[in-house]
Amino acid sequence: MAKKLAYDRVLFTTVMLLVGLGLVMVYSASAAVARGRGAAVNPFLVRQAAAAVLGFVVMAVVMHIDYRKLRDRRVVYALVAGVLFLLVAVLFSPQLNATRRWFFIAGISVQPSELSKLALVPFLAFFIDRRKDAVNTREVLLPAAIVTGLLAGLILLQPDLGTAVLLALTAGTMLFLAGLSWRFVVAAAATALPVLYLLVISVPYRRARLFTFLEPERDPLGAGFQAMQSLIAVGSGGLFGLGPGNSLQKLYFLPHPESDFIYAIVAEELGMIGALAVVALFGVVLWRGLRAGWRSPDPFGRYLAWGFSSMLVMQALINISVAIALLPTKGIPLPFLSYGGSSLVVTMVICGVLLNVSQNG
Repeated sequence: MAKKLAYDRVLFTTVMLLVGLGLVMVYSASAAVARGRGAAVNPFLVRQAAAAVLGFVVMAVVMHIDYRKLRDRRVVYALVAGVLFLLVAVLFSPQLNATRRWFFIAGISVQPSELSKLALVPFLAFFIDRRKDAVNTREVLLPAAIVTGLLAGLILLQPDLGTAVLLALTAGTMLFLAGLSWRFVVAAAATALPVLYLLVISVPYRRARLFTFLEPERDPLGAGFQAMQSLIAVGSGGLFGLGPGNSLQKLYFLPHPESDFIYAIVAEELGMIGALAVVALFGVVLWRGLRAGWRSPDPFGRYLAWGFSSMLVMQALINISVAIALLPTKGIPLPFLSYGGSSLVVTMVICGVLLNVSQNG
């Protein structure tokens, strides 16, 4: 039996630093909007702090539950079935900003697409563990393709292309780390790229985002406004930043500064040093997650840790790339930092799993 170790204090400290920084930046980025609404107390900070407390409690519980309980077929299938049910049900919820992504329960919003992350990675780790010497066979690839396709497809109907792409990238990364043949990698890429192209070109607002991404300066006050304002925020910060709370772009110039574009506010207020520090913290999360997986006594724990840690970091890289105009606008939150209770709680659940895997080696 594997020796029980202390939890990874480096990972735990990094998570708490990111959560703390996120609370500070959400408060700063949303201050102008909160004042404009006449709020005596910043409601964005209150909700995010409540999500952080709930997330910490859940993380503390999860990190003390043996991750091997997720290796039970009944648990894995129940997770997938439950999330699929929620993803279907949310399609019948009221529209918000022309999308159907949230349930609203007693004033609290719940985003099922975030829960899909908690279902996909254990499912893939389960099948890889069962057939670890046959990753390139239909016994692994077919279930992986079906479940990933169902989750991503339902999320696309909301519509939410960014999260669907993230799930596909995570599945591909896990299978590749498990030994997926290059011929399957090439075949998957050759299939996915035309499909992705059609998904973008066939939808007017996605097509506009793509053309804006290629030449944002052609329409700086229209379609290119968001990208241009984000770049202005990043550039204004210089090396050391304008100081916490001193962002100018959050004053109704940059849309959604507390959520999708919070990294631009980080760069503006904390400068290049602060922006690079955030990237470094995500680098630590990836390092400690890969380390926990490598030291895991079984393949299930290994791929569980590798899948979750790579997912978090890929999501962060996508969000950061959007903020600095390396990718078109995606609407994917920056883990730990962006405003959003569902995202923060799910992210901390993932960290609880990583911390539990780190205790077994």
